[in-house]
Parts: sequence; structure tokens; C-alpha cells
Amino acid sequence: MSWQGIQPLPWRQSLRSLFLSSQHQLQPSLRRGNDTSVTEFFLVGFSLPLQLRYVLFTVLLLIYIITLMANMLILMAIGLDSALHTPMYFFLFTFSLSETCYTFVVIPNMLAMLLSKGKLISLPGCALQMFFFGTLASTNCFLLAVMGYDRYVAICHPLHYPVLMSPCACAGLVVACFLSGVLFSIVIVYLIFHLSYCGPNTINHFFCDTSPVLQLACTDSSLPEGVVFLAGILFLVMALLLILISYILILTAIFKISSAKGRHKAFSTCVAHLTVVVVHYSCAAIEYLRPKSIHSPEQDKLIAISYTLFTPLLNPMVYSLRNKDVRWALQRTMAKIFFPQRL
Repeated sequence: MSWQGIQPLPWRQSLRSLFLSSQHQLQPSLRRGNDTSVTEFFLVGFSLPLQLRYVLFTVLLLIYIITLMANMLILMAIGLDSALHTPMYFFLFTFSLSETCYTFVVIPNMLAMLLSKGKLISLPGCALQMFFFGTLASTNCFLLAVMGYDRYVAICHPLHYPVLMSPCACAGLVVACFLSGVLFSIVIVYLIFHLSYCGPNTINHFFCDTSPVLQLACTDSSLPEGVVFLAGILFLVMALLLILISYILILTAIFKISSAKGRHKAFSTCVAHLTVVVVHYSCAAIEYLRPKSIHSPEQDKLIAISYTLFTPLLNPMVYSLRNKDVRWALQRTMAKIFFPQRL
């Protein structure tokens, strides 16, 4: 008896068609289930030979230790010496503190990755790192602008200086700088992490910066990229314009001083701040205001090292070497620490 001529029963055909149709309906949902969203990123770090990474780790660790010690000395000198309890040094104290916290966000992680082959970081961890980095970087930009305004008031309106730069006014300016940085970071982090990330999850950097993270988005990232660029222009250029306006007015006032000694003394109080401004804004502008077409991962890493490690090292060096009051305060502070019996 041949089974080839026997046709399936009608009810079997119905069951078979029902099974096939249900399987067809399940396939899209199964595909969505396999196409899971990314829950963590992999930070590549540095693609260098092992021996070179050890050398770089040693050099950067030494620089980082010197940076921390230099900033801590500035903080101790200003905090312990009553002669430096003025608005100018209050802003310098706040700036050094912010710079120190700023290095904590990135540098230890960078040093750890020099000794390993990358590092996994969760999405919330990446968002927090980006938030704190953006907050402190923006705060530093506005603190530099406030320090320029402080010099303007001191030179151009010396009689009104105690009123315009009262303790309440100084504290309000610092709080405004910090809140501006927080607002900037909240907007940027929300826009970036509101996007969909479904793979790949490899960030070719040593921390969660905006540009390398946006490159991994599965959805259109043109809006966050535009907002980051515009916010960079707004914060960097606006703060820099405030500084330039302050120094144009300062130079105008200095040229009106009849005494050459008085002109030199007035300008010398601004040299350290101007040096830090030029270095800080140059690095920030190169990193965040470059066209997207000329970005490269290796260049981004080198520039990031410069403004996360070398700029915080430069600031205390410039202020301590150029400022006589800070040098004397450092000497008195060191004497109190190491030779208390002689005081």
C-alpha cells in the first residue's frame, strides 16, 4: 500500500497552517529579543605595546602625583594663611579644588587601563562619569571668567571692590558657576543616553567622552551632536568673551595709570590668570569645537590627556611661581607643617 497518494486530513491541514502562521508572527519578536540593548560599554584605552604602556603609566603617575601635591599645597596655603583670605584667592582656592576633583573623574581610570587591556563600564557608570566630567569642566570655564571679573573690579573699581566682591557675592558667583555646569551636563547626558545603543559597545577612548559615545548610537544622533557643539560654543565662547571684555577694560585702565611701577604691579596680577586661560581654552576649543570630519581617536586621546592632566598641573605652578603672595604663604605653610617648634 502506497502512502504517497494519501492526502492530509482537513483538520491536520488547519493545525499545520495555524502553527506556521503563529511561528511567522513570533519571528519579529524573537529577533527583537536577540537584538538586545547594550547594558555596558568596553573602554579600549590605549592600543600601545605593553612595555610602552608601562613607561607611559610611570610618567603619567608621577605627573599626577605632582599635580595633586601642587594643588593640595595651594589649597593648604590659602586655607591656613589669613593673609590670603581675599576674593582673589577664594576663587583660586575654589578653582584648585574643582581642578583636583576634575582629575579624580578621569585620571585614576586612565592609569588603571594602562595596566590592563581595556575596562568594562556600565551605562549608568558611563553616564555618571560624563556628568561629573562635564559639570567640573564647565564650572572651571566659568570660574576663569569670574576670576577675570574679579581682576577687572580690583583694578578698575578699587573703591567699590569690598562691596562688589563681598563674601556673599563671591559665594553666589561660585554657586552660579557650579549650577551652570550641572545644568549643562544634565542636558547633554540626558540627550546622549536617551538614544538607543544596541551594539557595538566598544568606546575607543579611556573615559566616556561625548564624541566616542555618540558614535555608538543606533538611532540618529544629529540632535545631541548639534546640542553638544552649540553648548560648547555657548559655554566656551561666552565665558571667553567675558574674560576678553574684562581684560580690554583692565588694559584701558592700566594705560591710564601714570606710574610705570603702578602699571607693572596692576598687570602682574593678571599674567598668571591669562596664562591659565590661554592654555585651558586652547585645549578645550581644539577638543570640542573641531569639525567632526577631522576627529580621530588617537588625537582625541592625546588632547584629552593634555586638558585632564597637564592643565591641572600648570595652574598651581603658574600661580605659585608668578605670585609673590602665594610663594610666601607656601613658605609659611611648609614651616608650620615641618618646623612648628620654631614658630
